Amino acid sequence: PLAQLFAQLSTVLAERLAPYADQTLAPFASAVLALDATTLDPVARMLPELRPLPPGDRQLLPGRLNALFDLRLQQWRTVVHQDDPMQNEKVVAWDLLADLPPGCLLVADLGYFGFAWFDELTARGYWWVSRLRAKTSTTLIHAYYDDGRTFDGLVWLGAHRADRAAHAVRLVRFQVGATTYQYLTNVLDPPHLPIRDIARLYARRWDIELAFKTLKRELGLHLLWSAKPTVILQQVWAVLLIAQILQALRLEIAGRAGVDPFEVSLHLLVVYLPQYAYTGQDPVAEFVAHGRELRFIRPSTRTVIQAPDLPHDQLVFPPPALELTRTPRYAARKGTLHQPTPK
Repeated sequence: PLAQLFAQLSTVLAERLAPYADQTLAPFASAVLALDATTLDPVARMLPELRPLPPGDRQLLPGRLNALFDLRLQQWRTVVHQDDPMQNEKVVAWDLLADLPPGCLLVADLGYFGFAWFDELTARGYWWVSRLRAKTSTTLIHAYYDDGRTFDGLVWLGAHRADRAAHAVRLVRFQVGATTYQYLTNVLDPPHLPIRDIARLYARRWDIELAFKTLKRELGLHLLWSAKPTVILQQVWAVLLIAQILQALRLEIAGRAGVDPFEVSLHLLVVYLPQYAYTGQDPVAEFVAHGRELRFIRPSTRTVIQAPDLPHDQLVFPPPALELTRTPRYAARKGTLHQPTPK
């Protein structure tokens, strides 16, 4: 019932938040979602079968939350509880994507890096952005731009016969100071998704990390009330319900105040929203009217993304007949899983 209530609440909030959604994030995509997981904290050894276990035993971990977080709406899109916290993330990820319509753009960390994973996302009609994992071999197909410090081009993933992806991808590389950044995407047209937007999208992957932090630190999910699975899930869904409302109110406050959502303190919203509501005041109106003087609204400390902006007339485009698919081969690695494309 709590999971059903969460779905109903999410539908209502999505309609309310539509005017405040950040449509500058990959406007061509039907949705922009961050994919990640977090392991629930260990339970106390209260049950008879748990008492003999030593502290830190993996059996004390009550599972993992796998989730999709809507970066435009700052809302949890889908959350799936996984009993085994050691299972590979990509296995459960297919459950998260089961009802996801084509055209969505997914951002995920290197835990989801894999040739078969990328190929399957492309085959299902999803856009994606990822960092390039170290020591990943590539073969150059075409360079849109290359001046030695900044590169934008098409590559094959996997330079060896035993492990190679089916679909060509776009690799972008640039330097900021002494640091080199490298990203991959299946959005192959640079004007459609410039380097600056790729860097900005991947930086927003941090939003889901902050959302997990809100669940645990601000709303107490780090301390589980029980070791019984049913009670644990009741607490999880109760916390998610509260978090969904808080995230929605912060986005609405930011929209009405004309500021970035991360300039609105979520911590202070957690503390003072109940107090305003208890006295019959509208918390959103109070935050908008007095947020700056009370420091509810203050400059964000998030890192400002720096990336080059390549002029369109400096890009060299490939011939239309360039072949961008090939026969794949996926090396058998521990924890990998390839899901065949549904016919």
